[in-house]
Amino acid sequence: MPMRRRLILSSILAAAAAVSLAPAWAQGFPAKPVRIVVPNAPGGAADITARAVGEHMARTLGQPVLVDNKPGAGGVVAGQAVAGAAADGHTLLLISSGTAVSQALFKSLPYDTLKTFAPVAPLATFDLVIVGKEGGAFGSLADLLAYARQNPGKLNIGTPNIGTTQHLAAELFKSAAGLDLQVVPFKATPDVVNAIRGDQIQAGLDILSPLLSQIRGKALRPLAVTGSKRSRVLPDVPTAQEAGVKGLNAASWNGLAAPMGTPAAVIERLNQAVNAALADAGVRQKLEALNLDPHPGTPRDAAEMLAGDIERWGKVIAAARIERQ
Repeated sequence: MPMRRRLILSSILAAAAAVSLAPAWAQGFPAKPVRIVVPNAPGGAADITARAVGEHMARTLGQPVLVDNKPGAGGVVAGQAVAGAAADGHTLLLISSGTAVSQALFKSLPYDTLKTFAPVAPLATFDLVIVGKEGGAFGSLADLLAYARQNPGKLNIGTPNIGTTQHLAAELFKSAAGLDLQVVPFKATPDVVNAIRGDQIQAGLDILSPLLSQIRGKALRPLAVTGSKRSRVLPDVPTAQEAGVKGLNAASWNGLAAPMGTPAAVIERLNQAVNAALADAGVRQKLEALNLDPHPGTPRDAAEMLAGDIERWGKVIAAARIERQ
């Protein structure tokens, strides 16, 4: 593990350890409903994940678990709501790779992510995929790489907005492959799809789930997934590393965090409730239907994911000379 990441992770764990002597009331946790603040609108993958896991957590904890959607400002609205909440475990934040991107991208947040939130547990991981037009110029990632190397500056790869995980993953792909290409940000996923199908761009990089219907409908061709392993739903599609792009490992994830200062005993109880939910067949089925892979783990696992992504995307932002906002 790089030195900087070790220092970041140590700061998270040290802050959590500072509350290891939980007050007596922690034994009675939870004393009221638990609220999960989600930085996305209702109906999306993050919202459905929080509701599916929260419903099962309620049975384990013996209190209702409510989902409070607070989209806006790259997750800052939700983050502020949890940052200002009591550090008693009754208010949680759904964190993700997007949380890490915001910390790396914004010049000044109203909070320091690593000093404000104590990770509780990972929830799920999900794939990013590089696609081209079905029947187009690229039958494989090798075809795309060959074209890009033979035609410097002419390959356009589309993603959603500047600063999204998908946009930064495309910049990381460009760097890892050593390519001279243009990363073209669009407003949203449908715009990327339309641009590929309309031959305005040759390829795109996005989260797999919203592209799956286009792939199954033979409108888009998956060329590679960008994570460390093949997708469960597209087992015949190679990873970018398998296809020759060494060093590219970019996937998305989400998890839960509490305000820093939450007693360790409360964090542990919440972690146990999350992992019990992720072990439940019904919860797993709901998540897998969205092409999300349940990812049970410890608070340390979640802390490593968050710290690692802040470091990773910070380097990508600097290398790509993306202006911090």
